[in-house]
Amino acid sequence: MGLSARIRTRDGWAVPHAVVTMTDMTGAQVLRAETDDDGGVHDATALKSGPYTVIITAVGYAPAASTALVSASGRADVGTVVLARQGGAELPPPGPWTLDPAHSSVAAVAQHLGISSVHGRFTQFSGQINIAQDIELSQVNAVIDAASIDTGNAMRDGHLKTQDFLDVERYPEITYRSTALSPAGPDRWTVFGELTMHGMAREVNLELSYLGTGADPWGGTRAAFRATAELRREDFAMNYNQVVQAGISAIGTTLRVELDIQAVQGDSLPQA
Repeated sequence: MGLSARIRTRDGWAVPHAVVTMTDMTGAQVLRAETDDDGGVHDATALKSGPYTVIITAVGYAPAASTALVSASGRADVGTVVLARQGGAELPPPGPWTLDPAHSSVAAVAQHLGISSVHGRFTQFSGQINIAQDIELSQVNAVIDAASIDTGNAMRDGHLKTQDFLDVERYPEITYRSTALSPAGPDRWTVFGELTMHGMAREVNLELSYLGTGADPWGGTRAAFRATAELRREDFAMNYNQVVQAGISAIGTTLRVELDIQAVQGDSLPQA
């Protein structure tokens, strides 16, 4: 006897801690239960035969309603109920995710001589993402090896590592720690956080897009994200500049940061 149901996202992930309420045709509540870690409900409350309405609610999801018919045995199986994420795309299931540097990139673009761009990237970095049940409480922490800067030119890379710019001997790490997350559109989010670079900590917000989740060839589950941000060199006390003819700066004062990230579900990367 009782009610059985399975609550899932559109991607097929379980929705734990969803609230399932059952009412009779007069609107009176006859049952209230919470889904388990597998998104299931198995309640043994005795029910009279007949039609009922089942309403499912969960933080971050649009409510869903379904009709349940209780049999003469006092049992009703609603089956699988799919919840849609409020405001847009489905998201990775809650829990820890680990950045995969081998399939990610941390890049920056600076203007050069006012007419072209110089592209650089950091080749060594790590990080953790913790997806909360309430998505706006999720957190991101990342560490970048400042000396791993690579612009494709050894002389330029050497200069970027000096006191004029990153000063990697004194400040070997660049760190980012998120402080909040807010929806910015159907498939976009703003990550509020603090970037520490060259010994200076400044608020830097990331414009984030979630690209999807899926299985990988190694038996794991991956989520993909893309993010951008704008930095001003002067905010991090990198004031070096060389002025060429007509007052044009050799290096622009702003940097566009471009992140393409893959994260593996779990608190560590799988062993190779």
